[in-house]
Amino acid sequence: MPCEDQQVSVGRFAPSPTGMLHIGNLRTGLAAWLFARAARSRFLLRFEDLDSATVQAEHFESQRRDLEILGLTWDGEAVLQSERTERYEAVLSDLDRAGLTYPCWCSRREIREAASAPHHTPGHYPGTCRRLSRIEKREREASGRPPALRLRTDGGEVEIVDRLHGSHRAPVDDLVLRRGDGTPAYNLVVVIDDAAQGVEEVVRADDLLSSTPRQAHLMDLLGIERPRWAHVPLVLAHDGDRLAKRHGSVTIHDRLGLGDSPEKVIGELARSLGLSVPEDEIRAAELIERFDPSSIRLEPWTLSPRQMTEPW
Repeated sequence: MPCEDQQVSVGRFAPSPTGMLHIGNLRTGLAAWLFARAARSRFLLRFEDLDSATVQAEHFESQRRDLEILGLTWDGEAVLQSERTERYEAVLSDLDRAGLTYPCWCSRREIREAASAPHHTPGHYPGTCRRLSRIEKREREASGRPPALRLRTDGGEVEIVDRLHGSHRAPVDDLVLRRGDGTPAYNLVVVIDDAAQGVEEVVRADDLLSSTPRQAHLMDLLGIERPRWAHVPLVLAHDGDRLAKRHGSVTIHDRLGLGDSPEKVIGELARSLGLSVPEDEIRAAELIERFDPSSIRLEPWTLSPRQMTEPW
């Protein structure tokens, strides 16, 4: 039976098809799948494929296949963000008509330098283009540099509640809604897509926890009901960096090549999350009945050199 603290909540996994899924991606996918399946709910697959410069066509299928190898099934057809751009533009038009957007010509270097000032919140946009005079705006328009589009906020703080981390409160800056190259930005599309798909619980890696108050603020502006959130810890390599292909055998196919079975990989991923799995090998479906969200560890899983080069 589902855990007592769980409600039926539609979940999802939304990878970017820019390469093969690595163990960190699959671990997050497993966690998201377990949250949904243990609640007897639907689990959706969505591809974040808007960045045409980095998306690789073959990885739509390779990522589907990797999930299937581990027994992580989904409901319905996978959704592609690239097929939903009209939705994003419609929301941008609504925000623009409401006077909640403005163009921004700042480069990353300019933002980094301005945001490093003592009175600014680290990592937050300082509002440079929001305060441009008419002359300054005309000068930037004449430069030929295409502007990004930002959300006009009041700079206040927004609080969200995460199932694993509890209350998290942070100031909300003027976030990018559309990049200078015309691509709708992540913080916009994830809000629109989750709402359109009826996603009720967002389970993803905890490097995205800091951006969640921004998304919650945008949801509130758009009249979208907030989902529940659960941000699971990252997988790190022995050097302390986020896991990457350069670190060794990090994909499911690497693991199979070393002699690990899919059930062995599932067991290791589940134990790394803090789940009680006494068996050496286990199928994903067998984890559903024993899944307990409260047991998930909050510290990153750091793989040793041996774990990345030898069978588990």
